Amino acid sequence: MNLVDSSALIEYFMDTPLGARFATAIEQRDKLIVPTIVIYEVTKRIRTQLGKDTSDTVLAELLATNVVALDAKLACSASRISTDHKLAMADAIIYATARHYDATLWTQDEHFNGLPGVRYFPKTST
Repeated sequence: MNLVDSSALIEYFMDTPLGARFATAIEQRDKLIVPTIVIYEVTKRIRTQLGKDTSDTVLAELLATNVVALDAKLACSASRISTDHKLAMADAIIYATARHYDATLWTQDEHFNGLPGVRYFPKTST
């Protein structure tokens, strides 16, 4: 299973060179886990930058994956992860979800670099 974080999904849906690095994980929809907080972050940015129609298309694609809502167990896990690794709330929820489902977290965010189960790609052009 894979979980692609918000910034990487945004790059992918905006069709940037950086986003192409995440295509393998994103295009295997049946193996892609998407936390609801990622849906919020991605659709908000796409709607702001590319408009409602594009945001609606992206939302439909995200809903065709394995969507995971935040429950009490994940929230408690995210709380521990946040304090242990100094992660912001959304990032802790994303990482906790990846760990719970034994998924690889694909990211370009430096603060995940070095954590178990993470595939990190620096934010540099390919």
